Amino acid sequence: MSIFGNERRLFLEGEEETEKLGSELARLAKESGEGLTIFLEGDLGMGKTTLSRGVIRALGHEGAVKSPTYTLVEPYEDLVPPTYHFDLYRLGDPEELEYMGIRDYFSGQSICLIEWPERGEGVLPNPDLEVHLEHQGDGRSAVIRARSEFGASLLNELELIGPEH
Repeated sequence: MSIFGNERRLFLEGEEETEKLGSELARLAKESGEGLTIFLEGDLGMGKTTLSRGVIRALGHEGAVKSPTYTLVEPYEDLVPPTYHFDLYRLGDPEELEYMGIRDYFSGQSICLIEWPERGEGVLPNPDLEVHLEHQGDGRSAVIRARSEFGASLLNELELIGPEH
């Protein structure tokens, strides 16, 4: 069986558990010392920015974490590793990413969190992990899929936040 496509399904009761999942992903990425690309998928209001906030705060950022809807990217270069939060919701054409030097963000040891990755299809690199969030009862369902060997190794180390379903 291939490690690609491995997945975990979690139930997240609320914002706190969604942030905790982000925090756990940050811990694993930092310990590995490797760069990490995460695609965040789900409808508006499903917790993509909340999960990103968990990653960014776990790496030491103390200020506000907002979705960079109008700027496309919010850099957190003072963090270790440097972290970039993308929101491609308002992207008109994937080629616009080339003009902003998108490839430079994915070199080295950085963490790249990308909301609405389907809008950058054909230009974005393949992710290590995909996290799909959707409404479920009083909380959210999170499906985390490995899309690289590195992503699969992180997924295997991920401490479960909520019960699998």
